[in-house]
Amino acid sequence: MESPERARLDAFFRQVTAQFPAGEAITTLVITHLLPERPAFLRAMAAVSTVGAVLPKPRSIHQPTLDTVRRSFPVHDLTRERFADETQALDYLEDTVGGRDVVLVDIGGYFAASLHTLVNKFSGRILGVVEDTENGHQRYAALDSLPCPVVSVARSPLKDCEDHLVGRSIVFSTDALVRARGDILTSRNACVIGFGKIGRAIAQTLRAQDLRVTVYDSDPIKRVQAHSLGFRTSASTADAVHDAELVLCATGNLALRRGDFAALRNGAYLGSVTSSEDELELGSLHDLYQRSNIGPQLTRYGVTDHYFYVLADGGAVNFVHGAAVGTYIHLVQAEILAGIAALSHARFQPGLHEMPASDRNAIASTWLRHFER
Repeated sequence: MESPERARLDAFFRQVTAQFPAGEAITTLVITHLLPERPAFLRAMAAVSTVGAVLPKPRSIHQPTLDTVRRSFPVHDLTRERFADETQALDYLEDTVGGRDVVLVDIGGYFAASLHTLVNKFSGRILGVVEDTENGHQRYAALDSLPCPVVSVARSPLKDCEDHLVGRSIVFSTDALVRARGDILTSRNACVIGFGKIGRAIAQTLRAQDLRVTVYDSDPIKRVQAHSLGFRTSASTADAVHDAELVLCATGNLALRRGDFAALRNGAYLGSVTSSEDELELGSLHDLYQRSNIGPQLTRYGVTDHYFYVLADGGAVNFVHGAAVGTYIHLVQAEILAGIAALSHARFQPGLHEMPASDRNAIASTWLRHFER
């Protein structure tokens, strides 16, 4: 990032943190993608809290950015297993931020499995969680009860711009990976599993590039919406993928499980919009399919009479090319900062919450004044 761009971005975040000041002496544990624009967000986080540790998502680490962040913050390895195990999770918090007032900043519901133990047994206080993604939102919503406030920005209208551009970037990266193999997608049959905001953007972008698109979503209302927009729909995953030469999964909640892969057409390309463990149960295939790398970010899965190709090893396809969505991503980052401030002032009771419309409007107005020029 060039110096003027960095200065402009830092100025934006200074306005946001002035609008939403956090309480005194709070500490954050920050799960995040480490992409080139992320240090500015972390600097803003450090302005309102002590950053106890940055935990980068393993499949979205830009090495120069990692090197930069390590010079300013503690950086720890992130695994889902660490936080799925209540004892490991508690030991990690005690070792890292023991005795402090802590806000957990999450991408993908990593803290959900151990949240009750962390809230009830941690030597400090868990003030709450801020969750960024739909799959994480679903993980927290699935808990019988929440022992602390969880502020989700996953369904915020401020994220609509980002989600639309993420959908387009998924198709861009998919097309680039397929072309690198000497193949093209034009006029192919494609399937999109999941018709949320990102899935809809993917489907519309594929159609604009002359692919024939079928949509499947487990929610019949989403299928009706897809049908009303002129997409073919299917009543099951197996039917949806049967004739598809490209399958893109955008559910955030295991679109394809062990038994679903057999329905894939021979030679189909398969990609995900999020982490492989959240979208594709590929680990269950390792004793069934032979895997071979056949090109950059392209893996062939094959058994007798059946084969398909997995893009980006099942991770988010758009991260291959940096997942850039421009300044719109800073709208969501600003809302995360506002959520941290709200938790530091105990504005929410235990449960799942969204930020008030008035706060979102204030963020949008600040963004427009700053970036529309």
